[in-house]
Amino acid sequence: MSGLSCSEMEGCRSLLGLLDNEEIQALCDTVTNRLVQPADRQDAIRAILVYSQSVEELLKRRKVHREVIFKYLATQGLIVSPATEKHNLIQHAKDYWKRQSQPKLKEAPESVTKTEDLQLFQQQGKEDKKAEKVDFRRLGEEFCHWFFELLNSQNPFLGPPQDEWGPQHFWHDVKLRFYYNTSEQNVVDYHGAELVSLRLLSLVKEEFLFLSPNLDSRGLKCASSPHGLVMIGVAGTVHRGNNCLGIFEQIFGLIRCPFVENTWKIKFINLRIVGNSSLAPGTVLEPAIAFQQSDLEAFYNVISLCGNNEGSVNVRQPLDSGTRDQALGGGNDALLSRREMNFPTL
Repeated sequence: MSGLSCSEMEGCRSLLGLLDNEEIQALCDTVTNRLVQPADRQDAIRAILVYSQSVEELLKRRKVHREVIFKYLATQGLIVSPATEKHNLIQHAKDYWKRQSQPKLKEAPESVTKTEDLQLFQQQGKEDKKAEKVDFRRLGEEFCHWFFELLNSQNPFLGPPQDEWGPQHFWHDVKLRFYYNTSEQNVVDYHGAELVSLRLLSLVKEEFLFLSPNLDSRGLKCASSPHGLVMIGVAGTVHRGNNCLGIFEQIFGLIRCPFVENTWKIKFINLRIVGNSSLAPGTVLEPAIAFQQSDLEAFYNVISLCGNNEGSVNVRQPLDSGTRDQALGGGNDALLSRREMNFPTL
């Protein structure tokens, strides 16, 4: 039984109508695992709709190109930026179909003149503004789902990628600080969207790693600054094939893109990977973030005060048995000594 609502099914039917016959047949084979042999094009579209578990599952498939979703939205009178990424186009389509499924509003009521009615409208306006505030915990969860699914899908052992990975997901001056403690301790900085994108890609495409985030309350922390910077801290385990190699901690700094609706890009990343061999004897793998929201706030306060070019936050990293600390940054030492965030001892 299809997991699509009536409005989603009709919308997807129209959207699939923009694909050619070969694409429809290939998509039908993928969705049904070649267990259904459609008699014609319409029969294939019907099978695709019936056997799709959700609208996201269907639209995220590689055979449903970003351009097709964009063209469909244009035919429906929905104007979005041509640079909008696929996952945002999918959200636009879902929102549109949701509105289509809602009952039509009655004609506008007569003009409000009574004082009590005006007060009621003003109160509703305030509540609407409150509702517009971003739920950063939910944003963190959705971002991590998107980021790690997209990155891990680039692993050649997991089949074809679900979507395109590249520098378009980062601000052009993004910074990556990569700390890894396996057979030896290393800290490397990468600057620029192209270089950061390629370094992260190499983790899964060339080193065949799989990063599994822990998105419960212990593994995910979120905070925001008054200037709009959103901090997301996440912990998880690192795998290669059937082997668990160690744990990771990662902090993202996100800034909303002012030119594309509901789009956030990555401003900086601090990634720390610790291999099993570097953990103290008897240590149990527990992918959890020990720092609190105040630690994240201190983190972005340092970044804001130091500036992008003058230095970066001094992050303490527990090494070996957890008895030594290594500073992962430079800049104004007097300032950083006042704003130092401690990662948990692993």
